[in-house]
Amino acid sequence: MKLNTIKPAAGAKTARTRVGRGIGSGLGKTGGRGHKGQHARSGGYHKVGFEGGQMPIQRRLPKRGFNSKQAALHAEVRLSELDKLSVEEIDLAALKAAGVVPATALYAKVIKSGKLVRKVVLRGVAATKGAREVIEAAGGSVGE
Repeated sequence: MKLNTIKPAAGAKTARTRVGRGIGSGLGKTGGRGHKGQHARSGGYHKVGFEGGQMPIQRRLPKRGFNSKQAALHAEVRLSELDKLSVEEIDLAALKAAGVVPATALYAKVIKSGKLVRKVVLRGVAATKGAREVIEAAGGSVGE
């Protein structure tokens, strides 16, 4: 095989279809646009979602779901994430500094997920009932 003998596969490169170039081309006269109507006109089209005047589907279907603005303010922290922190006194600022919770969070709550083997003291951070039991069993405390 030589570089000067390489060619594209048969049918890989087809010429661009030229419409409106006479009857012999098979796409003369209307140029593949059919007869009359909005799509046959130059500049004639519609906006996205337009259904010819019929009520569009996005307006026929009911609204669903809810995006809570409070969700961005609250953060969940796993016990396993607390175990990785180097400090013993843990508050919201320490969690933000460690990158465990987002900087925008105003509240944090520890949930029972993962293991905690060292003593931690929570200040200003809430904990679920199960998480509180694990923290206290490890010798730590939860102060609201």
